[in-house]
Amino acid sequence: MARFKYSGRDRTKKRSGTLTAGSKREALEKLRAEGIRTTEIMEVPETLLTKEITIGNPVKLQHLVIFLRQFATLLKAGVSVVESTNILARQTESKALRKALLDIEAELRDGNQLSQASSRHNKIFSPMFINMIKAGEAGGNMDETLERLAEHYEKQHNTRQKVVAALTYPAVIGLIAIGVVIFLLVSVVPTFVGMFEDFGGELPGITRFVLAASEFMQDFWWLLLLLLTGGAVSLVLAKKNKNTKYFLDYAMLRMPIFGNLMQKAVLARMTRTLSSLFTSSVPILQALSIVENVVENEVISRVVRESRDAMEAGESMTGPMRRHWAFPPLVTQMIAIGEETGSLDGMLGKVADFYEKEVETSTDQIKSLIEPIMIVLLAGLVGTIVTSIMVPMFDIFNHVN
Repeated sequence: MARFKYSGRDRTKKRSGTLTAGSKREALEKLRAEGIRTTEIMEVPETLLTKEITIGNPVKLQHLVIFLRQFATLLKAGVSVVESTNILARQTESKALRKALLDIEAELRDGNQLSQASSRHNKIFSPMFINMIKAGEAGGNMDETLERLAEHYEKQHNTRQKVVAALTYPAVIGLIAIGVVIFLLVSVVPTFVGMFEDFGGELPGITRFVLAASEFMQDFWWLLLLLLTGGAVSLVLAKKNKNTKYFLDYAMLRMPIFGNLMQKAVLARMTRTLSSLFTSSVPILQALSIVENVVENEVISRVVRESRDAMEAGESMTGPMRRHWAFPPLVTQMIAIGEETGSLDGMLGKVADFYEKEVETSTDQIKSLIEPIMIVLLAGLVGTIVTSIMVPMFDIFNHVN
């Protein structure tokens, strides 16, 4: 919902004030229902206190997919674009999408095209979405374009979920391991310090190390919290700069175990997006520019940019890809065949299918591999602390006996 400032008059006097509505059109309808003839109305800009803070796209992919499927169905049934937008705005579960659709409906009633109205909400609708809608408007096949978009986002969502599932398990186990170690160092180990001091003998090296770690954790726990917070903030800021993001993405792709999975996921996203754009008759140079911005990996993005520059110079788009380690021969060979045969969209779709299946297989393999590794790691950390306590305890019992 947004706030609008208005001025006008009713039958007796001038009126002014503010009201809340989902769109400018809805605000005008509310004022008209109150008998106010509006002379001026404008949206009040959001402040830091009123602005809804969102990270990434405020609309979940599953909500976007449902919206596109239903939109395509309504158009096939003969419902106009304007009425379809109104119907979908009223029934979607996403507040951000509802607000955007109400604004788009108002724009459509003013005579603007869907692509133009959608472009005003670039946090929700990506450049790929807008350009495919524009191509659908030009070709007169909006329902097919919406179905194609829904399929694209659905496959993108499935691939992303598989990657997240593969990364979630080690992350959760890692956090549990850190929590257990901190608990043992702060709460358990200090209870044995007095006993070891009374014993007076020389403690084993592992015990001295654990006691030093426990003392450090008790005195400087705030430093660890500060380092973690600073690291998270630095990572967010680094991702906003293309140069530092390039090195982060490079390191991610080169990472043991997970790097191969991330590479396959990025290639699946790139080829699926290109295939969808080419199928919708988006010009190839424009399609490459869109992929460069939506691929979400600066390493791959730079190669796509070089491929676009190569095509502008009259060369093959596969040249820069062949020279880069991130693109396996399968990708470059299939693209080259598609260029020669004029079936680039179909070839890219097959490559995307292949890597989406590879992501699924890789996630299953990583889960089966990571589980025993994380269990051994957790057992090793806890075992080290327990051993550091038990070894001098046995010495104490031996002296007592």
